[in-house]
Order: sequence, then C-alpha cells, then structure tokens
Amino acid sequence: MKKRLNAVIPLLLVTSLILTACSKEETKETTATTVATTAATTAAGETTVATTGATTDYKYGKIKLVGKEGALCGIPLYVAYTKGFFAEEGFDVELISADTETRKTYLNNGDIPVVNGDFQFFPSIENGVNVKVIDGLHNGCIKFLVPKDSNITDIAQIKELSAAGKLRIGVDEIGGTPHQVASVWLEKNGISALPADNKVTFLPFSDGNLQVTALENKEIDVAALWDPFGSVQEKTGDYRVIFDLATDPIFAGKYCCFLYGSNKWIEEKPEQLAALLRAYHKSQDWIANNPDESVKIVIDGKFSSIEDTELAVELIKHYELPKEHEHTTRDVGEDVKYFAQELYSIGYLQGDPAEFAKNNYVKIDLTLGQ
Repeated sequence: MKKRLNAVIPLLLVTSLILTACSKEETKETTATTVATTAATTAAGETTVATTGATTDYKYGKIKLVGKEGALCGIPLYVAYTKGFFAEEGFDVELISADTETRKTYLNNGDIPVVNGDFQFFPSIENGVNVKVIDGLHNGCIKFLVPKDSNITDIAQIKELSAAGKLRIGVDEIGGTPHQVASVWLEKNGISALPADNKVTFLPFSDGNLQVTALENKEIDVAALWDPFGSVQEKTGDYRVIFDLATDPIFAGKYCCFLYGSNKWIEEKPEQLAALLRAYHKSQDWIANNPDESVKIVIDGKFSSIEDTELAVELIKHYELPKEHEHTTRDVGEDVKYFAQELYSIGYLQGDPAEFAKNNYVKIDLTLGQ
C-alpha cells in the first residue's frame, strides 16, 4: 500500500503543476484581451469599452496624466484614454487632478511625462522649470464675457474704463492663461496691463460660477472664462462675447494649447515620449474626423461638465484640432516664438523670444520605438 501511494503522489504533483501552468497562461491571455477591449475607467467610476482589435501588454507600464480638470480643451487626452490609443502605444494610464503649480512640480520632477497647457508655462520655463514644448494641441478655448446690458461693446469702452483706472477683469488665477491672454489683448490694443500703471485690476475667482456672479453684481466688468463654461453662459442669452481666443486677429490660426514634456523624459525616455505623442496624434486625428462621437465620449465619460451636445460639437470644430497630415505642415516652433514675443512685450518674459523658442521647443522623433 505504501509503495502504491509513493507512486501516485509524484503523478498528482505533475498533474497539479500542469494545471497551474495552464491556468496562468489562460489568465495571461484573458488579461491581455481585457486590456485590448477595456479602454478606460472614467473619473466617475464608469467603465467605457472600446475594442481596439489588438492585445497589449503595456510595454511601458503605468503612468499618470493630469486629466480631471473638466475643461473641454482637454479632449485629446480624454479620447486617447477612452479609445485605447494610450494602451495601443503601451501605456496603462491613470488620470489624476493637479492645479497649475502642481503640474509644474510633477513635470519638473519627471513624475508625469506630459501635460496639456497654454503659454502660461513660458515664464516658468524661463525661471527654471524643467519642461519644454513638444507639440501643439489645438486653437483657442477662452472667451471674455460681459452682461448683455453692459455698455461695453468693443475695445473703445475698455479703453475708457482703463483710462479712468476702473477696468476690472475676472480671471481664474493670477498668472494663469486667461490672465495672460487678457494682458496680451490689452497691450496689443494700447492698454497697459502692468499692475504698477493702475489701468486694470485683475480679480481671481477659483470657480467660473463665482466669476459670473461677480459679473451680475457689477463687481467686475469682464469675465475671462475657459470653455465650455464661457460658451454655456453665452448661450443663455444673458451675456455677450467681446473676445474669442479662436477668432481674434491676435491669436487666430495659432496653437494656444501646447503639449509640454518633462525634460527628464525628453532626455531619459525619448522612446516612451514618442509613443505618447503618437497616441495624442491618433486622438487629434480621430476627433477632427469624428467630432460628434468625440463629444459623446466627453459627455458619457463625464470628463467635462458640458451637457449641450450641439454646443460641444460646435466648440470642438472651433478648436481646429490638426488631422494627422497637418502635423508635418504646421510649425509649432513658430507659434511658440510668436507667443514668447507677445509675453516679452508685456514683461512676462525677460529673454529674447527667438532664443526662447529655439531652446524650449523640441521636435520629437515619432519613429522611436517602432
């Protein structure tokens, strides 16, 4: 009896090892298939499924990207995340929240590889934050609103208020993009935006609703608002737009939103950065060709507070996201130089604008890692 048991035990062990190996292999295959078909889990905890038709093993592992800010102009990231473009390029992406200063810290330390941002980052780059422009994302997404019964109809009334030192403009933060855009706009129209000249007072509001309330209560004359909030307010009929970043002659036809890359990634992980950029390009091209479906992704995923589908589609078209072939025809470096010049003219940059553009825009080799 003892001899029979000794013979059976090794057989059972071998059988167990075979079954365990098969189980692990099946789990591995199932995981790969799940990755390929489940593109994202939204900030609201809802799972969005997008079949890519290919499996992935996350070649480059897990990374964090800032993508819970609610701005419609973040749509290239939302779509790349949901459609599985990041996964296709080998990344397991986790979306996080971070204000402007935190983003700069994360980029400086290499904690995140890229971030969507405007030329508000230019002064920080000049002051030593280790980040560079690596691409352009889309055109304008900021509007200036006044109440429908306001006496302000154009720049003439703005000049009158500023001459008397009574012009008040609401912004989300001092030094942020709406603040800088308003400063450039004023300066280009002959109005000093420098605090020392007392021509304009910028008042920060942490929430767009607070800005609108201040506008209603006549605590400010103009509200500089991000889309989609600005356009949603415009559509109510209670407010008029006196400035649109996408169409104003000073800014029209130029990237206002850039993709910034951490210098650590540029220097140490160029292959991964190229893969990320390819994912963004896929997303931009897909959005340009599928604006309606793109808006559905934003609304269903609760990436932005906008609920008006028609308005959102209109705005997406307004942003003029580049199609795939346009990445070779649009000169991102020239747009960087243009805005560097404008920021230099209002004292936000100290160095030569051309040198700034030359040193702080990097064209990524998209063939790396392919």
